[in-house]
Amino acid sequence: MSPRDEQELSEVVAGAEGPLRIVGGGTRPVGRPVAGEALSVAGLSGIELYEPGALTIVAKAGTPLAQAEAALAAENQRLPFEPMDMRGLLGTTGEPTIGGVVAANVSGPRRIQAGACRDSLIGVRFVDGRGTVLKNGGRVMKNVTGYDLVKLMAGSYGTLGVLSEVAFKVLPGVETRACVLLNGLSNADAVAAMSRALGSPFEVSGAAHTPAGIDGHPVTMLRLEGFADSVAYRADRLRELLAGYGDISVERDPERVLVGWTWVRDVEPFHGRAGDVWRVSVKPSDGPEIAARAGGDVLFDWGGGLIWALVPDGTDLRAQLGTFSGHAMLIRASEETRARLPVFQPEPAPVATLSEGLRRQFDPKGLLNPGIMS
Repeated sequence: MSPRDEQELSEVVAGAEGPLRIVGGGTRPVGRPVAGEALSVAGLSGIELYEPGALTIVAKAGTPLAQAEAALAAENQRLPFEPMDMRGLLGTTGEPTIGGVVAANVSGPRRIQAGACRDSLIGVRFVDGRGTVLKNGGRVMKNVTGYDLVKLMAGSYGTLGVLSEVAFKVLPGVETRACVLLNGLSNADAVAAMSRALGSPFEVSGAAHTPAGIDGHPVTMLRLEGFADSVAYRADRLRELLAGYGDISVERDPERVLVGWTWVRDVEPFHGRAGDVWRVSVKPSDGPEIAARAGGDVLFDWGGGLIWALVPDGTDLRAQLGTFSGHAMLIRASEETRARLPVFQPEPAPVATLSEGLRRQFDPKGLLNPGIMS
């Protein structure tokens, strides 16, 4: 089923007699496999409103992400949260949609500075499990009516409603960028260096570390963005601040920096490689210990607060990690593994009760992506 507008979407959901599997561009099959009839929102496409002067954009949920980003780039603007492209990691095709970005709360390396997708989302329209069209938030930043519900839809994976329209605040584009590179650090020293950089006044917009970079050696990456003179000054000051960490260089070619951070954003080290991929959120100070428990290959982002781990097929990483403060999400695995292991971190009983209550309120018949978050 592929409705062409919000009214048809409402009618499809209202008339559904069984589970519905919500599909955008089909690029992010994250969650447990859903048994149900496919409901595509790809037909709900197009930018509804773009006001560069007001720093806001409104688009239908099925709008390709690339279309929205191209419209923003033409006005030297951007989405603040730097959404990743998961196709290479997951081995999927198709076009990522702006609604899919919201449904999964997709956020890239800049989250440490600009916040997550939900922090830039200012309005939504969606169809709940009864087929009712609901609107929350607004189309301009000063209109934040119902802001909490707007945030609730981000990361709900289609279980509370089928998004039909989303509105974002946006930011001006970046004039230039540079990257301070620290070579040969251990995981623990890298996290310490990233923490010091992020605690400095030098406005670091990305902090990542890989134990095995393109040349096979450890490299820690600290990104700086903004006006050219400011970036140059901050790069030099940051290099001085971190001089005690050994071999430091600065990459000043903006295109090379962009390629390097796309490598981090899209987790390119794990593309085309055998094994399951997990995404582990932790306190940065706990990151090195968690990485050691995980084994396999890892990539640190968000200053050490996000760990991507590549482990052998079928690994129950949560059992391997044991008790820790954070959560582990299974991103890429076979359907058998995704059916056997909870994809999302099991919630504490009070939170699980609250989550289930919300789903019953928005989708009393249990039609929308049932079981995906089990």
